[in-house]
Amino acid sequence: MSKIVEAAGGILYRRRRLPDDVARRRADEGSSVITTAAATDAAASAPTATTAAAAGIATGTAASPATAVFGTPRFDDIEVCLVHRPKYDDWSWPKGKVDPNESHMHAAVREIGEETGLPVALGPYLGDIEYPQSEEGSKQRHTKNYAPNVNTKHIRFWMATAISPVDKLKRTAALGPVHRADVGEIDDVIWLTPDKARKKLTHSTDKEILALFIDRLQEGAADAVPVILVRHGKAEARKSWKGTDANRPITPRGAAAAFALSHELACFNPVRLATSPWIRCMETLETFSWQTGRDMVKLDPLTEDAFAADPQAAWECFASEIEYALKHRSPAAICMHRPVIGGIFDHLRALCVSDSLAKRLIAKSPYMPTGSALALFAVATPKGPRIIDIQKVNPLVY
Repeated sequence: MSKIVEAAGGILYRRRRLPDDVARRRADEGSSVITTAAATDAAASAPTATTAAAAGIATGTAASPATAVFGTPRFDDIEVCLVHRPKYDDWSWPKGKVDPNESHMHAAVREIGEETGLPVALGPYLGDIEYPQSEEGSKQRHTKNYAPNVNTKHIRFWMATAISPVDKLKRTAALGPVHRADVGEIDDVIWLTPDKARKKLTHSTDKEILALFIDRLQEGAADAVPVILVRHGKAEARKSWKGTDANRPITPRGAAAAFALSHELACFNPVRLATSPWIRCMETLETFSWQTGRDMVKLDPLTEDAFAADPQAAWECFASEIEYALKHRSPAAICMHRPVIGGIFDHLRALCVSDSLAKRLIAKSPYMPTGSALALFAVATPKGPRIIDIQKVNPLVY
């Protein structure tokens, strides 16, 4: 019987440093993301952060219009990270096998960190590839028309950006340890523009992932910010609970899911934590808040009672969180209740860039499982925020 080895990785990218005169000329043209020397000098003092992070993306501080203009980048303004594996003498994307009791998302963050030496957060999803294990290291891999009984390797890929050393320290307890790969596994790391990377990559399958990355850049994904919608963990039954609904807590099983969910939220590095002030929502984010040392912001319009009284106010509250995330380049996690989620979904579908993406926002109750999340990747456009990617975030309770 054939065996499938699951793996995950990604394309780690950053902005190139541009001379001031080039930056000014590009800014005047208004057709690309430009970062001036002021922001790139800040990045130089924090080498684990991308240029965009130095302008405020990873740290949650606002990027000044004087230092950055956000839009669709020229491809030669972007650099991607390739790693060299001495065992196969090949250049490829950082990636590796999924460990037992580990999600693909977590494996991607861990493997990219291990192989590049940079702490990263995930961005929009790119795609996956599958090929026979016997063709590991081969330049031309068969992704179709191979024998059905052969052992295969299945790899999922994300976009990824480096986060600041401060953010790395804050999320360590939630994410878990990441150890640098041995030199026998990875012996060199280089940064190249996409065109040069295409020529440097050894494998045809990796070039396919690069093409998907280019497609994402054209969508504006280089500036996408995750807004993570969280449904609280399983709560005590309404019929058996003797207190008020606002004080109804999560169950031990719900607490386990909330703890496990922290492991997954860390993959996106949310720096702003917002929640309905009702106990079951606060308890769901409490572990992540404690692990990262980040406070929770209470949003009264997101309670069940407030939503029932004024659904529009609940949407406006959530929409303001999207605007805040985009303005401050601040990834966010927002916890709320089932009825509120249904109302929010009704509005979010109109922000999706395609009908197929909108269909991922389920129209029927319960909308999402308890203790799970959806990572919505938003970009700013002249017509307001748009959602370009939606990823399910499910905890692994074992």
